[in-house]
Amino acid sequence: MTLTEPQPQTKQERRRPGQSWWIKLPMAVVVIFALLFTASRLDFLPGWADVFGEKTQDRTGPALLQSIQDMSRYEAASGNFQVVVDLEKDAKFLPDALKGSRTLYVGAGSVGAAVDLGKVAKGNVIMNKARTEATLHLPHATLDKPALDPDRSYAVSKQRGLLDRLGDFFSDNPNSERAVQSLAAKHIGEAAKDSGLASRAEKNTTTMLQGLLHSLGFKDVTVLYDAGATR
Repeated sequence: MTLTEPQPQTKQERRRPGQSWWIKLPMAVVVIFALLFTASRLDFLPGWADVFGEKTQDRTGPALLQSIQDMSRYEAASGNFQVVVDLEKDAKFLPDALKGSRTLYVGAGSVGAAVDLGKVAKGNVIMNKARTEATLHLPHATLDKPALDPDRSYAVSKQRGLLDRLGDFFSDNPNSERAVQSLAAKHIGEAAKDSGLASRAEKNTTTMLQGLLHSLGFKDVTVLYDAGATR
């Protein structure tokens, strides 16, 4: 029986059983990311949500009181409005796919209407000696600034060119959201002027004052709204 000595392995034969480290490393990274992604999706597995889930903490400090004002305005009416803002910005010499944006935004908010009773001068309140008749000259009702409701306002869609997307990626751009919000408030304010909200506020103020003075013994109460009925 003849024994043969084992022949030494070549470099290629020695590399066949395993893989080089520069091949193993990318594969390991891919496997880790795949596991993290899968774990975030597998909410039904007990314990995974606690390991990879997000935790929200409110670290906001206490609100500080800056000022207190005595109110003399009678808030007589309020209107709720909704508008769909379609804001498009185009570049002059570039296609929309490269530079430009279009945003559809649903803005919902309210506008209040009030009569400022604190500005009524003494000469604008006239009573007879028997205190049974009274005539009041009040300033016209004014509309407050529109107040957007963040819970009912939202962006429907946002289309941006390539350059705009790259710009938003490298830096925050809150002005884009602020622009549609400002435009929504503007349209809501214009709608409030045409809605008859101020007239409704004056009517409600008249009803309130007549009921109050009637309870004090006045039988005839007249409320007039004059542009110059202020101090």
